Amino acid sequence: MKATLRIAIISLLMLSVTVIANAQTTEKKALTIEGAKKVIAAAVTYAKKNNAPGGVIAVVDEGGNLMALERLDGTFAAGANISIGKARTAVLFKRPTKAFEDIIKNGRTAMVALPDAYFTPLQGGVPITVDGQVVGGVGVSGASSAQQDEELALAGANALSGDMKLSHATPASKSVLFFDNTQVTASFSKGAVLLDGTNRNYMVHTSRRDQSGQAEVHALDTDIIYVMEGTATFVTGGTATEPKEIAPYEIRGSRIEGGETRQLSKGDVIIVPNGTPHWFKEVNGAFLYYTIKVR
Repeated sequence: MKATLRIAIISLLMLSVTVIANAQTTEKKALTIEGAKKVIAAAVTYAKKNNAPGGVIAVVDEGGNLMALERLDGTFAAGANISIGKARTAVLFKRPTKAFEDIIKNGRTAMVALPDAYFTPLQGGVPITVDGQVVGGVGVSGASSAQQDEELALAGANALSGDMKLSHATPASKSVLFFDNTQVTASFSKGAVLLDGTNRNYMVHTSRRDQSGQAEVHALDTDIIYVMEGTATFVTGGTATEPKEIAPYEIRGSRIEGGETRQLSKGDVIIVPNGTPHWFKEVNGAFLYYTIKVR
């Protein structure tokens, strides 16, 4: 009887240790060599379908260590090192490298002081994400343009992410969100966030302006604007003057030099890609608009 009790106590102690250990660790996904090869294969397929003249595709693991690399015919020799740098930057900072190129282009030149070994702020690097975890990065250099570099990188990263997600059970359906007209009207009266970005890659703002504002640059968020009421003079592009980073990946300036000016009024829709300076230069009375922020 005593021996049985002793065994039971030991078993309970071992179970307790296991539970505590599990509470202090998390399950982590890792990129395998097969996964890295799949990323490259998808990028190469995309390059051939879109007649890319060349390109070097590099894949790194979560720590920025090179796992696989392929150089397409006709690509300049330096493309290998550049693509590795892009992939490493994307994974170590967990952001597409275009975000940093845009930040520097819009005035924060101090970022170029970061060590070259860890920072290549050129468009064409994206993180590889599986079920919300960054498991690696892919970088491309040497295609027809920086935009095509990024397209090839995204094709590779998306191929792996999509494949991994499909291997799991069908996810539970998400709740439909509804806001009645009373809630929406109250939100517009003060200008507020109608739906935040918690566990989403988008937000909904019921935005209100009664006067002009600062120049803005969102390094990560694309703004989709739908005008509900009022008129405003809106400037996009150009260069934000006196830029200051007020929050991570959020820059504000006093105004915009250059750029394209438009008159916005009820019913208009304008899409401002991430990294693009924009500014409500003039506002005539109450100006109400939905802003859908997509990251």
